[in-house]
Amino acid sequence: MSLIEVSSELAYQVNAPTDFLFNIAAAQTGHQSVRNESFSVTPEIPYEVCQIGGEHNRVLRLRVDQGPFTLAYHAVVNLTPELDNSPAIEEASYAELPSEILPYLNPSRYCESDRLARFAQQEFGNLDPGFSRVTAVCNWIHQFLDYVAGTTDARTSACDVLIQRTGVCRDYAHLAISLCRALCIPARYVSGYAVGLEPPDFHGFFEAYLGDHWYLFDATRMAPTHGMVRIGTGRDASDASFATIIGAAVLQHMTVTAQELTDDLPDKPSEDEPAVSTG
Repeated sequence: MSLIEVSSELAYQVNAPTDFLFNIAAAQTGHQSVRNESFSVTPEIPYEVCQIGGEHNRVLRLRVDQGPFTLAYHAVVNLTPELDNSPAIEEASYAELPSEILPYLNPSRYCESDRLARFAQQEFGNLDPGFSRVTAVCNWIHQFLDYVAGTTDARTSACDVLIQRTGVCRDYAHLAISLCRALCIPARYVSGYAVGLEPPDFHGFFEAYLGDHWYLFDATRMAPTHGMVRIGTGRDASDASFATIIGAAVLQHMTVTAQELTDDLPDKPSEDEPAVSTG
């Protein structure tokens, strides 16, 4: 068990009446509980906290008039991940997959697994199926991609990332998801707060469905998976964006923090981390 304190603050200049959906609140799951949390909006205006999408992501919804606007979030989160022996984790056959898992084999907006099937089979098709094969996908991405901020944007897909060989956390996750799906391994995007991430920011992980569990992976190797506080889950980042803006608003500044209160986690991820399931 670990206690993680998370916070975020987003400040905007709103240039016309604008609707916002903010996906920044810690999720409530069987392996993650929120002990206390608070939202603060300036100026004080009504807002709604609701669940949307197939994974019931918890979002804050509100409408803001013209002028400066700030949203602040704070929470203390209790993590109880399930830790498994990774060499023993096998892939499930297609016939064994539950029906609700099947959509995570399909191509999506940023994850064109159909276009990457030949490449995935050439690089990873002969490897032993299981946790080790997903790890090999992460190893390849970590080796051949450069983490460079500002080289991608909201239009960048997994195929773009593979061609240009640069990106940020969401791009690493999108490419890993695409390659896993091309290998008939269900995979999905996870946004979260990450302990030990430098510089602090919202972080993009992914999950692969192996055996009968979802297991967390981070192809960037920038944060330990068992120190991740889940925010949102979806087919790709389009389902778990930290902010959706309908109107005219410009982000002025953003701060994100994630601090462990129990001192149980390593400072940096390592290659011999256990398999972590929090789905």
